[in-house]
Amino acid sequence: MFTGIVEEIGRVIKLEPGSQSYKIGVEAVRVLSDVKLGDSIAVNGVCLTVVEFGSRSFAADVMPETADKTTLGSLKPGDPVNLERALRLSDRLGGHLVQGHVDAVGRIVQKERLDIAVILRVGAPAALLKYAVPKGSIAIDGVSLTVVDVFEDSFTVSLIPHTAHQTVLGSKHSGDSVNLESDIIGRYVERLLTPGLAQEKSPLNLSFLAENGFL
Repeated sequence: MFTGIVEEIGRVIKLEPGSQSYKIGVEAVRVLSDVKLGDSIAVNGVCLTVVEFGSRSFAADVMPETADKTTLGSLKPGDPVNLERALRLSDRLGGHLVQGHVDAVGRIVQKERLDIAVILRVGAPAALLKYAVPKGSIAIDGVSLTVVDVFEDSFTVSLIPHTAHQTVLGSKHSGDSVNLESDIIGRYVERLLTPGLAQEKSPLNLSFLAENGFL
């Protein structure tokens, strides 16, 4: 589990292809301060498991499904990537709950500046847009952001200068692809409210969500 608060921008240093999967090597500093084999690190919003590490880099295996369903399959050596270590129970939840499981790949269709902010309009499939609500949360390349507006085929977010400078989103352009993850709470609520999907004995219900501040 992650928070969508990027800790540093790393850089892809190698891609070792297998028959269908591949191993990615990423240069980093901060996320390596307490790294161990088997730790989870989000790379552009995709949860990966550390299988090797050194003083200045780590490596992770990227499965065929991950390569096909995210933007990781199109990365090249030298590309910058957002990095975040998995959430610890003692950490502040500065963003929102992010699983690192990408729901869809979107495409930036417009980028414009409004005063000090950068407004991104991101095209996305309808299956994801149904979970996007104004002032709700969404993760773009692993960055926790607040939705501004939702349209029939896209949504907009606003980047403050800090986010633009400290993540790869600031260097993205119209036409670039991005990993998208919807808010997990919205998916749980849909399941609870859809006849036939909710499990009668499940402890997760509307009363539980209300009592714990999610509704």
